[in-house]
Amino acid sequence: MISIAGRTIGPEHPPFVVAELSGNHNGSLERALAIVDAVAEAGAHALKLQTYTPDTLTVACDAPAFRLGDGHELWGGESLYALFERAHTPWEWHEPIFERARERGLIAFSAPFDPTAVELLEKLGVPAYKIASSEIVDLPLIRLAAGTGKPLIISTGMATVAEIEAAVSAAREAGCTQLAVLSCTASYPAAPSESNLRALPLLAAVTGEVVGLSDHTPGLGAALAAVALGACLIEKHVTMSRADGGVDSAFSLEPAELATLVVESERAWQSLGEVAIGPRPSEREGLRFRRSLYVVRDVRAGEPVTPGNVRSIRPAGGLPPDAAGAVMGRRFVRDVAFGTPLTWDLV
Repeated sequence: MISIAGRTIGPEHPPFVVAELSGNHNGSLERALAIVDAVAEAGAHALKLQTYTPDTLTVACDAPAFRLGDGHELWGGESLYALFERAHTPWEWHEPIFERARERGLIAFSAPFDPTAVELLEKLGVPAYKIASSEIVDLPLIRLAAGTGKPLIISTGMATVAEIEAAVSAAREAGCTQLAVLSCTASYPAAPSESNLRALPLLAAVTGEVVGLSDHTPGLGAALAAVALGACLIEKHVTMSRADGGVDSAFSLEPAELATLVVESERAWQSLGEVAIGPRPSEREGLRFRRSLYVVRDVRAGEPVTPGNVRSIRPAGGLPPDAAGAVMGRRFVRDVAFGTPLTWDLV
């Protein structure tokens, strides 16, 4: 397990729900702060930003290699520079957003995309770092973030087992002692059929670390299924309204949906229980009302046992229903009153 700002994350604790702001502020600090408030009111545990500028990620080049494919569902044909220009969170906004988040009881951290972002986030005192899926191969960035001594969360979208192992090793070698690894399908939006959540236990076994899910699928189904398979952290993008058309809105949750995720993910975790088969403590009362054999009318000593005077009914207390064949035709050894559980000493 790991701990971020005093919050323990691991299999023995309810899922840690992280709301990703990303570019859903739509270029407005006021909207960004409104999303922070909505995230807090929904009961999420953390707010995450992405810390980059277009110039720290790419260059303003229109060559085909710098454009998304025309068939992309959301950003087809757009240049990387233009996409990052409208999606990035200005660096001067970080401090007021983090301050509002802390005021509202949220843990606030970010995903840096280059050393200058780490430098900024260190000045702002973030309690943890996230490495985005595309940056899992940027081992120098991982080492730099890990070297701060803060907990590290690594998304594994697009990554091979070898790339995941290299990233985890780089983090450990740089001093990271608290690490979480997230399953992720790095397509936007992602199809539930490509989530491959059955690999979560394998991811935990391969890395030996706490695992979770960075989810870009619509709705809550994948996130809740992930909890059942061992996810201890769930990250979802959040917007005030998908109808507003934010850069990530198509695969983002609205505040009411986020609130449902918080509640239902904890219920899913609670339902996992123990590896045990048998009556639960809450079922003790129910055990009293299983069927058993009862005397259903007053009988005299010497009368035979018949379907008319002995039946399988609720509650428990008498012989099991399957004993009916063995007692039919026997005779009562004494008078027995209506409503008496049938026991072997009566026949």
